Amino acid sequence: MPRVKRGTISLKRRRNVLRKVKGYRFGRSKKESAAREAIAHAGSYAFAHRRDKKNDFRRIWQVNIGTALGNYGISYSKFMGQMKKKGIILNRKMMSELAQTHPETFTRIVSSIKN
Repeated sequence: MPRVKRGTISLKRRRNVLRKVKGYRFGRSKKESAAREAIAHAGSYAFAHRRDKKNDFRRIWQVNIGTALGNYGISYSKFMGQMKKKGIILNRKMMSELAQTHPETFTRIVSSIKN
């Protein structure tokens, strides 16, 4: 049986792994086993933090709406409750955007809630 040299495949695999960890610090950017582990952790963190980012934005929108409502003397929770009761279907992202960029429209929405 002829001898099979697998050096090219191994080098290609190693090169691909090390390309993915370019810019990492210390052994994680130079050693294949450490690099593989770093790639695995990076993937799991990226997945988890994509989810966390959505929560972070929702919190920011809530704070923006609450701040805008402070001028009208109504709390965020009462405002959202009244919106549900009146059947006004606007998500928090849109409400925050309206409060910042179109205050006159936001004022109209708040006045319709108060009445």
